[in-house]
Amino acid sequence: MQREKPHNHWHYKPNGEIPPGERLPEGLRRIALGVEYCGARLHGFQKQKSADATVQAYLEKALSTIAAEPVTLVCAGRTDAGVHATNQVIHFDTGAVRPTRAWVEGVNTKLPDAVRVHWAREVSPQFHARFSARARSYRYLIHSAPTRSAQAAAEVTWTQHPLDLEAMRAGARYLVGRHDFTSFRASQCQAKSPVRDITRLDIARVGQLIVLEISANAFLHHMVRNITGVLMAVGRGERAPQWVGEVLAARDRTAGGVTAPPFGLYLVNVQYPAEFGLPAHEPGPLLVPLPLGGLPV
Repeated sequence: MQREKPHNHWHYKPNGEIPPGERLPEGLRRIALGVEYCGARLHGFQKQKSADATVQAYLEKALSTIAAEPVTLVCAGRTDAGVHATNQVIHFDTGAVRPTRAWVEGVNTKLPDAVRVHWAREVSPQFHARFSARARSYRYLIHSAPTRSAQAAAEVTWTQHPLDLEAMRAGARYLVGRHDFTSFRASQCQAKSPVRDITRLDIARVGQLIVLEISANAFLHHMVRNITGVLMAVGRGERAPQWVGEVLAARDRTAGGVTAPPFGLYLVNVQYPAEFGLPAHEPGPLLVPLPLGGLPV
């Protein structure tokens, strides 16, 4: 993470952090967007040399067309191939002067059906999509049924095994709070610290789906999928709930070793200080029309 430098040493970097009291260079403005995407048809968020179908590549191309100048962007949190988002937040710096409608409707005309912009706001220079975020929330959708659904094959994770929700909830309680989540991070995770603070981990049945809702100050690479994989093992009766605590205490990725598929994972909310004035938006996805913290008990 970038650290604030003394003002006399600060130099502007496109889309970078701007210290309090500093301004964007003359003629530039910072725009934030709320973005939804279906990861099933994409190769993740981050732009890649080996794959064109990424959220970042599509957005930067569309924004550059509307702005009539090259545009690069920063997101709240990169997602992997197959992972979805209902409320990804991005920002970019631009010299283009456009009405809000152009950054939403105009950009959407240049995007594939799998990516949509829902809102746009000009924000203060101190806003940063990644570093200004105070919390993030994900939902993981599991379809537990004897037969896989033909309607949402890539939007949920299917298991033919019945899952014991009470056992999963008992296991989840070991994870709430501030812990070292080394056992739940991917081997390629680049985060400097494995310590994260999970403020909520709820599990409920919503229609035919089992939904995990998890909020934390930040997440490690594959952290939600690894947590889900371990809790599903508990739900299937393969492990006792206290095993979750043992995995956590081990601080060893091989202690759990279970990663749930990407298909059921949705980034549904990024929380920012109210001072930035970002619009409220339903967390979603459409399969779960409930507010955050509103899963049935």
